[in-house]
Amino acid sequence: MPHPQAMRNLALLAVSASLLAAAPAAAQDLSATAVAVRDKALSDSTAWEIAESLTTEIGGRMVGSPEMERAKDWSVATFKRLGFQNVKVETFTTPAWFRGQESAEVVGPHPHKLHILGLGRSVSTPKGGLTAEVALFRTYEELLAQPEGSLKGKIAVVTGVMTRSQDGSGYGAVGPQRRSGAVEAAKRGAVAYLVRSLSTDDTRLPHTGGAQPAGIPAAALSTPDAELLERLVARGKPVTIKLNMTSRFEPKAPAYNISGEIPGTDPNAGVLIVGGHLDSWDPGTGAVDDAAGIAITTAAAKLAASQGPLKRTIRVVMWGSEEQGGSSEAYLAAHKDEVAQMVVVGESDSGAGRVWQVRLPKGSLEHPAMKAFRGAIAPLKVIVSREAPRFGGADVSGLVGAGAPFVEFEQDASRYFDLHHSADDTLDKIDPAELSQNVAVWASFLHTAANSEIDFRKEAGR
Repeated sequence: MPHPQAMRNLALLAVSASLLAAAPAAAQDLSATAVAVRDKALSDSTAWEIAESLTTEIGGRMVGSPEMERAKDWSVATFKRLGFQNVKVETFTTPAWFRGQESAEVVGPHPHKLHILGLGRSVSTPKGGLTAEVALFRTYEELLAQPEGSLKGKIAVVTGVMTRSQDGSGYGAVGPQRRSGAVEAAKRGAVAYLVRSLSTDDTRLPHTGGAQPAGIPAAALSTPDAELLERLVARGKPVTIKLNMTSRFEPKAPAYNISGEIPGTDPNAGVLIVGGHLDSWDPGTGAVDDAAGIAITTAAAKLAASQGPLKRTIRVVMWGSEEQGGSSEAYLAAHKDEVAQMVVVGESDSGAGRVWQVRLPKGSLEHPAMKAFRGAIAPLKVIVSREAPRFGGADVSGLVGAGAPFVEFEQDASRYFDLHHSADDTLDKIDPAELSQNVAVWASFLHTAANSEIDFRKEAGR
């Protein structure tokens, strides 16, 4: 009869062998289901239907507007219709700016109508408007080089050009001239500020956006009108503009972060948080910015569970005030005690162009779950960067700052800045196939991360 200790050793060896065999099998199963999720997403119309519904039934969604109230109700109804559970509306207050009547025209030496859109937080002109001579600068740096008081009584104009790029870096390069230009112009005595739209298009549709309060009227010019002013100034005669703008500012307006969940089978396994922002600027219908992000992440979460129950919970958040600010801070304040249980967070907010590169949390590339994800998205022509993510999105920035791991899925932004913040931001600009590719990438990731034991914090510390 074998020795009892020998029998125990044999039993332990048998268990170890079975566990070793089970690990590759589990990885193979996860790889197979990730591919199945990907394929289903590529032929699924849920994301398109969500984007179509939001832009058609609601349209533009400024914080504090009646449209945003309707968008809140739309969000709740959409989550429930798609089978999400634990649907919540979290109310907070944030400053809100509202556009009124706006016009601008060159009155001398050669009259021209100009196409403008006021920048968020701009003040109104005096009643009846203001008329002043232009001081034009072809770069933001030229404006900053002017001494204080040198622009007294002038309308400062900056016409710095945005460069088209796949990764959107051209936007960041010229962003300060919109966000901070009016403040700098006011310091130097200007009575108003005009900036070439942060845009890569060539239409007479200006692009709005947020700006720091400066106490002077501030607006974006269409790109052809910015070039028109350059040509007029180059002729050597003083150029005079009449500007008329009205606006309203509310220091406290209601805003909403709305969420729904696909519950996991293990309530202690943590939660994955993804989403897009519900609000938009007012010229268009907020299609690429950001009905697309809402549609992509909502559809992806639903499809991630298409191969059976998930171990971990996925929560989709429709953040309610990204454009004018406040939703990130409000969400962190309401969920700061949950950060340690957040497996990963991410946001889709660069339109509907195809995902061309993903950045995963540091150290996680070789984990079996991420290998399964990488294998699933390989046919989608997505680069998996060896670098860690740098910026997960404005609305998850608070969670990231509090320590939540995050991902960065980079979309092709080559055309995005032709459209965003303008009247051209409409549903017809979304390519359904590219939208589906986004959903396939996100759904594959959510499926693998939610059905594994991966700990992105632990992987980063290895």
